[in-house]
Amino acid sequence: MIKRVISLATRFIPRHYQQVVVAFLLRSISIFYKGNRIEDPISGKKYRKILPYGRLKSRPNALAFHSLSLERHRLIWLYLNNRTDFFTAPKRVLHIAPEYCFIKPFKKLKNLDYITADLISPWADVKLDVQNIPFPDSNFDVVICNHVLEHVDDDRKAMSEMLRVMKHGGFGIFQVPLENSIENTLEDKSINTPELREKHYKQRDHLRLYGRDYGKILREVGFDVTEDDYVSTFSEDLVKRYALPKDEILYICRKR
Repeated sequence: MIKRVISLATRFIPRHYQQVVVAFLLRSISIFYKGNRIEDPISGKKYRKILPYGRLKSRPNALAFHSLSLERHRLIWLYLNNRTDFFTAPKRVLHIAPEYCFIKPFKKLKNLDYITADLISPWADVKLDVQNIPFPDSNFDVVICNHVLEHVDDDRKAMSEMLRVMKHGGFGIFQVPLENSIENTLEDKSINTPELREKHYKQRDHLRLYGRDYGKILREVGFDVTEDDYVSTFSEDLVKRYALPKDEILYICRKR
């Protein structure tokens, strides 16, 4: 029943409202999942298992109760904590379409000048279109923008804008839903209805399906891109412990 409710919510409720609906639901039932098999590194909470998640195909042990983190969020958190000075050094951060699991923890970090931004979310600090970011050049040490570019009309323009506002030596994390079975990104103007988009792009509001050329696209815009298979540095036990995605490549983009 819970799996069905979450599936319907993720398909038909706008993402920025899902956070409130799902957070209330999960916190209400989390007491029944106490244990020590899975640990969410973001909240520090431990569970005997966490919930499945997915629009078309449900993934087991994906959605954590208290933080609402998914597999990719936990991997990003561990990367930032273990591979960068994000949690300790002074940084000005732009977080576009901020995920629920990150907002409160990042806002609590006194070393960060942390700005959230979104086109429609009522909780964003700044309302903006990622294709036209209203900040000066070289303004941010870090730009985070995950699972957004597949929704944007002109994704290259959005990438260029994020490059423009990033400081030289700064970095960004720009994850997208990626289909490893296709070499080139699928984008066809005739795929123009919610039904066709769900069929070909796997979601009703996606405008393309990125393939293995995603890193190449980012490089063509001007980023130095590291395609980091960070999850492979964890033992199998830790992958299961933190419920991490086994095939997620982190796209770490730097400005020359």
